[in-house]
Amino acid sequence: MPLPKPPAKKGDQLHSADYEAPAAAPRADKRSVKTRAALPLVQATLDLHDGATALAARPKPAAAATAAPPSAGLAPYARPATTPRAEPTPRTRKPKSTGPAKLFVLDTNVLMHDPMSLFRFEEHDVFLPMITLEELDGHKKGMSEVARSVRQVSRELDALASLSAKDGSLDAHAGIELAKTGHREAGGKLYFQTTFFDFKLPTGLPQGKADNQILGVVQHLREQHQKTTPPREVVLVSKDINMRVKARALGLQAEDYTNDKTLEDGDLLYTGVLALPSDFWDRHGKTMESWQQGTHTYYRISGPLVPSLMINQFVYLETPGAAALYARVTEITGKTAVLKTLRDYAHVKHSVWGVTARNREQNFALNLLMDPDCDFVTLAGTAGTGKTLMTLAAGLSQVLDERRYTEIIVTRVTVPVGDDIGFLPGNEEEKMGPWMGALDDNLEVLARTDASAGEWGRAATNDLVRSKIKIKSLNFMRGRTFLNKYVIIDEAQNLTPKQMKTLITRAGPGTKIVCLGNLAQIDTPYLTEGSSGLTFAVDRFKGWPHGGHLTLARGERSRLADYASDVL
Repeated sequence: MPLPKPPAKKGDQLHSADYEAPAAAPRADKRSVKTRAALPLVQATLDLHDGATALAARPKPAAAATAAPPSAGLAPYARPATTPRAEPTPRTRKPKSTGPAKLFVLDTNVLMHDPMSLFRFEEHDVFLPMITLEELDGHKKGMSEVARSVRQVSRELDALASLSAKDGSLDAHAGIELAKTGHREAGGKLYFQTTFFDFKLPTGLPQGKADNQILGVVQHLREQHQKTTPPREVVLVSKDINMRVKARALGLQAEDYTNDKTLEDGDLLYTGVLALPSDFWDRHGKTMESWQQGTHTYYRISGPLVPSLMINQFVYLETPGAAALYARVTEITGKTAVLKTLRDYAHVKHSVWGVTARNREQNFALNLLMDPDCDFVTLAGTAGTGKTLMTLAAGLSQVLDERRYTEIIVTRVTVPVGDDIGFLPGNEEEKMGPWMGALDDNLEVLARTDASAGEWGRAATNDLVRSKIKIKSLNFMRGRTFLNKYVIIDEAQNLTPKQMKTLITRAGPGTKIVCLGNLAQIDTPYLTEGSSGLTFAVDRFKGWPHGGHLTLARGERSRLADYASDVL
């Protein structure tokens, strides 16, 4: 496109009177005279103070059947007679269930677990007993995660009550619309217990216990709503298993709060690996394009397999009597995908800090860990699959050999397997020392890989390696920014989704974050495979061009560890 010609003379200066002059009339459009004459001239007005008035005064186009020709004798600026136009009806939210809305009675632990749980029940209503508010008030003090959640719930309740109050008073019987604070996904109402409920529980249940009082409220509400037409379901929602058991024993409906679960079944978690069908070359070979770039071969494929692929997903094809294909999906454009062959880290000449891949999944993992374009990597697998060893070897190689990162930062959740041993002496790194036994074990393995260095050489290497590794506590991560760091988050299955978000958002330019975990070894209370922060991160980052995930299946620690993980 040619550049415009430069100005031939300087621009004129405006006088002070020109600023007060009215704006010029808009330029006439370039439509033909016939088209312009066929359209009736209508004077449009705009009112900036009342939007409804402006919309009502806006002229509506005339219908083609009733539009009069210019020779019909219409006066200038006269509005022709038109048929009234039907106003568009607003789109209403379609409920996901038929019949009357359910009434969910929330236990205190649900609000502590998820402060936004009030807005997760779609078109159904939410009821809060007074004892629930009392328990929330008793847990609002402190710096723990529970206290923060309680304070957030209190702020949400205060915002709902203040927006719904009329003349300073709140009509609790009419309910509070949950969508008033901007949460459009919540179509129900919030009700508070304002009167004493006369309920009768079995004599064996202590009447003063908070859980039993909530059960009494649910029983009273069920009896009350069974008399309505049509009857309305009253459901107790609690994270307490024993409370749900007692509710079902009393004939009350009880459910677990499952909205925080990313997956209902841990087996449905994205693995990052796809086995190609045996007829892959026959079905995709005719339209396939291939080219060589450096040491890698690229294949552009199109066919029925492309919709099931994701960016940075590994594919493999092992056919007896033919060369195996190991590749990674690097690009998906429309109905085509580009596969890139991998670097073979199982060969000694491609070893990473003396570590070579022992199986197919380890080779895939090392390709992700050594890729500078992959900023976020998650590795899941059973004990002994080599997650920590490969991650640490890849980090040392890129910090000391390639100088891609400045140092390695290792952190983990301090959740004990058994009873707590009490307070630990020393500074932050010394307190984290007992939790980093896996790091010391893997450093010992990596120090033995160089047999020709000698004892003095290995000692010097160990000092250099430990100077590049910093151990940080998870409690002091908020507000930090990591620049050009290689961050390892060990035992990530014990993180909540909120903690996982806090850690990942610490990454600055040039930082790589690697999350390691085994979903079968969750030690944090109230966390499951479906609600773990590791599952949350894997599900949200799948398909991102700068992130990858891999599930390691085969253990390489020892035959004893492999057998124990299978049978125990």
